[in-house]
Amino acid sequence: MSTRDTAADTPATDADEGGAPPERTGVAAQDWATAAADPQYRAAVMDLLGALAYGELAAFERLAEDAKLAPTLADKAELAKMASAEFHHFERLRDRLAAIGAEPTEAMAPFLAALDGFHKQTAPSDWLEGLVKAYVGDSIASDFYREVAARLDSDTRALVLGVLDDTGHASFAVEKVRAAIEADPRVGGRLALWARRLMGEALSQSQRVVADRDALSTMLVGGLADGFDLAEVGRMFSRITEAHTKRMAALGLAA
Repeated sequence: MSTRDTAADTPATDADEGGAPPERTGVAAQDWATAAADPQYRAAVMDLLGALAYGELAAFERLAEDAKLAPTLADKAELAKMASAEFHHFERLRDRLAAIGAEPTEAMAPFLAALDGFHKQTAPSDWLEGLVKAYVGDSIASDFYREVAARLDSDTRALVLGVLDDTGHASFAVEKVRAAIEADPRVGGRLALWARRLMGEALSQSQRVVADRDALSTMLVGGLADGFDLAEVGRMFSRITEAHTKRMAALGLAA
């Protein structure tokens, strides 16, 4: 995850349409010490944090690579600063995994193939594609994790939401992409196609990650955490799709 959006661009998971936060029940009303008494919930959280940790480490690596494509020294420095923020997020997750009794590299290992495969299939060909990927593609994964976070215990929820904070890439990407489209409108069509491809790949990756991990999939369909059932999973992906459409508009691209 190398980009985070403002609250206006992300699914509303902690409040209903009237703006009032819902009363937390079940696991979501518990702290980690209480919720972790359920071994299946503990396993699901270890999986979730492992997936997030590797995502942050991969984001750090990719931003460092993207900096090589930067057209100016100022752009290169900006990406370096964002990469540093991603690495600090990784460190927080790694340390939390160790604190709850998991070996961090073992917790991350099951997710290497899926995440590496996603990044290999969506390698940007230039600077602008890299910015769109960071803003659009990674934000879809962030939205997914925010949805899950709303059903986690209070301690884990706070950590997950903290590492999904905006690193500054969102406004940076919007500014640069909109300026490029204004300078050459033909760029918009190419980037819109690229963003649609990212959308499909990111959703497929999220579904694969969940399907491969029994504890995570059980949590999503309501076996462990409050509020999710199969119908709600469908609504969740609808909210993620809606947030994607808003991001495309912010970039000046057609969804």
